[in-house]
Amino acid sequence: MSEQIHPVDEILAPPKLFTLGLQHVLVMYAGAVAVPLIVGRALKLEPADVAFLISADLFVCGLVTLIQSLGATQWFGIRLPVMMGVTFAAVGPMIAMANANGGPDGARAIFGAIMGAGIVSILIAPVVSRLLRFFPPVVTGTIILVIGVSLMRIGINWIFGNPVGPTAPQIVDPAHADWLKAVTEGAAAGAITGLPEMPQGLALAAKMNNPAYASLTNITVSAIVLVSILVIAKFGKGFIANIAVLLGIVIGAVIAIVMGTMSFGKVGDAAWFGLITPFHFGAPTFDFWMILTMTLVMIVVMIESTGMFLALGDMTGKKVDQPMLSAGLRTDGLGTLIGGIFNTFPYTSFSQNVGLVGVTGIKSRFVCVAGGIILIVLGLVPKMGALVESVPTMVLGGAGLVMFGMVAATGIRILAGVDFAKNRNNLFIVAVALGFGMIPLIAPNFKMWMPHAIHPLIESGILLASLAAVVLNAFFNGAQGSQADAKAAASAADH
Repeated sequence: MSEQIHPVDEILAPPKLFTLGLQHVLVMYAGAVAVPLIVGRALKLEPADVAFLISADLFVCGLVTLIQSLGATQWFGIRLPVMMGVTFAAVGPMIAMANANGGPDGARAIFGAIMGAGIVSILIAPVVSRLLRFFPPVVTGTIILVIGVSLMRIGINWIFGNPVGPTAPQIVDPAHADWLKAVTEGAAAGAITGLPEMPQGLALAAKMNNPAYASLTNITVSAIVLVSILVIAKFGKGFIANIAVLLGIVIGAVIAIVMGTMSFGKVGDAAWFGLITPFHFGAPTFDFWMILTMTLVMIVVMIESTGMFLALGDMTGKKVDQPMLSAGLRTDGLGTLIGGIFNTFPYTSFSQNVGLVGVTGIKSRFVCVAGGIILIVLGLVPKMGALVESVPTMVLGGAGLVMFGMVAATGIRILAGVDFAKNRNNLFIVAVALGFGMIPLIAPNFKMWMPHAIHPLIESGILLASLAAVVLNAFFNGAQGSQADAKAAASAADH
């Protein structure tokens, strides 16, 4: 290699580029497909539409990775080895939006909010790159901890079943339902007389235990997946250890196939090639409060990205100056805008892939370019999306505990570097912000008497915790964050 070429700009031999790029894809794959699975099922979309969301996500992951690593004009792309993926920080708000309005209509509202937030993020990227002082480790650590704890509910529900719907813990006794139906039909036909008028909205209470909830079979499969991941993580070496979650899901899927609870019918029906078309669910709808909610999420995401970019600059020996940082953050916004157009979600740099750069010592950004091309190809193969959608939730549950728990553990690692002994005010920041983050989890109906327009803004514990942490830190500590703090937090987040 010529001495004039920086290691970041080195172009490796094609076989090596492909192998290292594939490694980056496998490390991020489980996390990348989790979000479309979660949101698609929260929207109660048809399986084919959920599979499409997965394919769209992989396609846009690859496209935005190319923009970030290759660069597109002086305005977009940090030109470092960065793999872009959907951020878990947006999951809470998107689920709240999906619960309020499901189906294709809900999807259009979510994608409209994402597009709006993407445009705002592009415009404010240079400003956000100067807001580091408001996001010291006590704030970022608390936010990431709340993200992980909030997401744990999803992994737990994957194991036992959702608390509402067909898998609710209690259901209406069919005998009671038949009795009430007979009474109402008899009264309507005049066969039964003397009954008072039926109260509007009368319904039976769900008091019978539901055999579909907390099935011992589901728990056993999830436990096997969890144990497999832990064993692979402990005894696996290098690359194998890095893809422990993915291998655990594969093991669980094999068990599900043997049990007959997973089939390849949907995979067989899916095509080998399919274009990712924009606005698959129709024209997006735009709501001010939803856009504001997603914009606040994006500010948190871009602060996280700032730390990642600064840490990556140190790892690769490439100084990240203000124009580079703005270009990288602007690409977070552009990726989010593209995501909304192509029916997918907000994007950020994946911390596990930043960590992989440190583990492998390979600094070339063209490795991530190769990874981006692989992701685009995977996104154009609908059979891949159908395969992921076919994996039963009991398999994903064991992996979800690890994936989402690792997010929470990352927050704890960042908080471990915070000075709580000399500055007891930091305890108040973490305590109160964590409490705010738990409100929607513990009391989801707390907002029932508040104006409906602000519900999207306050339904997410992640947003409530973020706002509380920033305000409390400014109150107790002022604006004290620095680039060194951001890099230290990002280094703690690499896993």
